[in-house]
Amino acid sequence: MFRTAITLAATLLTTAAFAQPAPTAATVEVNGMQLYYEVSGQGDPLIVLHGAYMNIPTMGGIIPKLAETHTVYALEFQGHGRTTDIDRPITYPALANDVAAFMDTVGIDKADIFGYSMGAAAGLRLAIDHPEKVDQLVAASVSYDASGWQPAFVEFIPQMVPELFIGTPMEEEWKKLAPNPDRFRDVVEKLIALEHEPMAWEEEVRQLKTPILIIAGDADVTTLEHNVALFRLLGGGGMGDMGAPLPASRLAVLPATSHTAVINQTDLLYGFIEPFLQGETPAGFMGQ
Repeated sequence: MFRTAITLAATLLTTAAFAQPAPTAATVEVNGMQLYYEVSGQGDPLIVLHGAYMNIPTMGGIIPKLAETHTVYALEFQGHGRTTDIDRPITYPALANDVAAFMDTVGIDKADIFGYSMGAAAGLRLAIDHPEKVDQLVAASVSYDASGWQPAFVEFIPQMVPELFIGTPMEEEWKKLAPNPDRFRDVVEKLIALEHEPMAWEEEVRQLKTPILIIAGDADVTTLEHNVALFRLLGGGGMGDMGAPLPASRLAVLPATSHTAVINQTDLLYGFIEPFLQGETPAGFMGQ
């Protein structure tokens, strides 16, 4: 989850034009913050969770694409986009609790979840802490244990300081939407602290019943071995065509894809996400 680099690439993204009505924007009070969200499309509810330093626009074309077949609720996390910051650390359990509280506030009992990077980890934590609220989870560029990060990222974490971001175009982009534009340093410090938070969720993941689609780039911030290990924890990795049904969870690896390139491949992502959410599987000549 190379979250500190996301905006350097993501702020250059532009949202593609789709022949759909403009999203409905709203703000609700959630856990002491004013949480901004947008609703678009129609169909079964699907909650979209962005990565660190990101917002709804920097998720690119995947939101309007998903809105062709779902009612999409796109959220902006604490201190991101148009959501206010509050006097609280940014942690995965806190983000998951924010999503759960948001669902209670707007009257969503259960929904599919699509999260990217920080949003994927928050979605995984939501499935662990509030399983009754998650129907299916799509987790793009996710980790369940800090041991799964690439060595280059582990070496980079101690070098993270606010000055890497303050005074850069990243700060200028952040201020354009922020309701409290003077708190950029506060948010950066919280996100750097997030990288140092312990993450060791294997036993909790092993107990999950929620179907999960894992999406990773083949040059992502997590190792390929870590993504395969996650898939196996969820019951995947065995041989099909042997009479047993395929597992509910799935694994997709995007070729020639770094962490920040994952979210920019709208059609490829949708081609994996939609069949998963609809429960469709490719037919083999053995009948599965």
